[in-house]
Amino acid sequence: MLLVLAILFVGGAVFMLGEVATYPTRLRARSVKRATDYGRTRIARNEQELIRFRERVIAPMALKLAKIPLKLTPNASAEAMSAKIVAAGLTQRLTVANFLAIKGGCVVGGAILGIVAGALTSFTMVIVIAPVLAAVGMIAPDWVLSFKIRSRRDAIRAELPDALDLLAVSVEAGLGFDGAVTKLIEHMSGSLIDEFALTLNEIRVGETRAVALKKMADRVDALELSNFVRAVVQAEQLGISLGRILRVQAADTRNRRQAAAEEKAMKAPIKMLFPTVFFIFPAMFIVILGPAMLNIMKIFK
Repeated sequence: MLLVLAILFVGGAVFMLGEVATYPTRLRARSVKRATDYGRTRIARNEQELIRFRERVIAPMALKLAKIPLKLTPNASAEAMSAKIVAAGLTQRLTVANFLAIKGGCVVGGAILGIVAGALTSFTMVIVIAPVLAAVGMIAPDWVLSFKIRSRRDAIRAELPDALDLLAVSVEAGLGFDGAVTKLIEHMSGSLIDEFALTLNEIRVGETRAVALKKMADRVDALELSNFVRAVVQAEQLGISLGRILRVQAADTRNRRQAAAEEKAMKAPIKMLFPTVFFIFPAMFIVILGPAMLNIMKIFK
């Protein structure tokens, strides 16, 4: 019976987390579809009831869940969380409120799972397991977000040399920097291109080029991109040829990428040592020394 309740609680927690996390995206898509079909179709009654249910139940529950991490970590700021979400490239799918609601749901789900798992053994285990699983639920979303930020930063570092080559070719062909960035956005895709597109939009709405580029470097927080931004800003201020600067930056970032790949290749044998020692060597010892140990045991008997 307790196992069935545990499965129901965990399933309900997963369902609520999915509903909370995807609610803004689904609401935005529904609003766009409604605006597209305005005057031609009517919203079905069951869809209206579903929207009312989400507005009455899901949204207030998400707000309550979002308050739990704020109470547990009062020093956490919304600006820092928003910066992490932007660095992870999840601004279109995740907001600060949704992230806090997910953390709160993980805390509640971990505590419930700990209570159920501890109840199967003893009350003492409940006191031990429930706080541990709640703490894991509190930390796990931050770990996932940090992993997403690191993977996106690595992808941007890998894409930067090719993007700089295309920028250099466009600038040497006679285009300005903004026109070269536009060509880059048209012919390439990826996380770096999304950052360049955001920077170009900021420039078009009135932001200065230097400030927009520095904001991009702050969002990504990669050394190669910071060096590129610094070089472009200095070239603009000092009147240096931008095409030559871009060529030098492209060669430098490519050398850095090659050096990073060589470093990872040199670290691979050391990393392989631990699984070799703990998993392969014991099996070899058993196969090689096992018969000898059996013979020795027979002799002594």
